[in-house]
Amino acid sequence: MSSGGAPTLDLSGTSHLSVGIAVTLWNGEILDALQAGAMRALAEAGISDPTLVRVPGAFELPLAAQALAADHDVVVALGAVIRGGTPHFDYVCTAATDGLLRVSLDTGKPVGFGVLTCDTEEQAWARAGVDGSTEDKGFDVTAAALLTAVALGGLG
Repeated sequence: MSSGGAPTLDLSGTSHLSVGIAVTLWNGEILDALQAGAMRALAEAGISDPTLVRVPGAFELPLAAQALAADHDVVVALGAVIRGGTPHFDYVCTAATDGLLRVSLDTGKPVGFGVLTCDTEEQAWARAGVDGSTEDKGFDVTAAALLTAVALGGLG
């Protein structure tokens, strides 16, 4: 796992953005930690009222993200798919990844991709932003989506 080379992100200038967050129910404790990381990023940005929707799993994230993108500047999608013994992992990861990318491209809105695709639960916890984690993907993807919205706003 690589966290080297990560930039320092300045979230000032993002407090005016409206944010929708879609979070899966599968792997609930890991997702609670990712959601907490997203909320820390929003607090640092001065955003206190995101719209939060919970969906069953990662396969449902693109549809939730699309609905949120209709009336939010930024969408964050949080999930964790942990490999099992069947190809189901590959199908769900591909569907979630492709679907969230499509939402972003079709709507022109940043979609923070916070779907952990891990071989083991330990790998997911290492990215969940809890004590002992090496990364905080909930914070990171939220910050990246906020800053992308500001960057895109400067293009028009």
